[in-house]
Amino acid sequence: VQLVESGGGSVQAGGSLRLSCEASEYTTRYHCMGWFRQGPGKEREGVAALDRDGTANYADSVKGRFTISKDNAKNTLYLQMNSLNAEDTAMYFCAAEAGDDCYSGSWIEFIFNMEYWGKGTLVTISS
Repeated sequence: VQLVESGGGSVQAGGSLRLSCEASEYTTRYHCMGWFRQGPGKEREGVAALDRDGTANYADSVKGRFTISKDNAKNTLYLQMNSLNAEDTAMYFCAAEAGDDCYSGSWIEFIFNMEYWGKGTLVTISS
């Protein structure tokens, strides 16, 4: 499985960005997928998860502002980010795992379970 993120950039606070993660064929259809981020001097954290059937879960810090989605025909995972603020500055990664369980309430466990990772795309928010 290969994952390639794109769409990062520098925007002002309050702005929006849409990240894309192009995956190997059938990945989005048959894998649990998620978006993660790692800010300067911070540990990697889970942002959003998407089950095979389309059920989404979000970290409290992004709930109501970010939306995870996928297009199985394009083998692409998306993260629409609105109302961005300085705390959202980070390298954003997408990841996938083929296990039966997806997000089960623990973002730490979700990160640990991910089998395949992209190299990331940088998002910088200026105030």
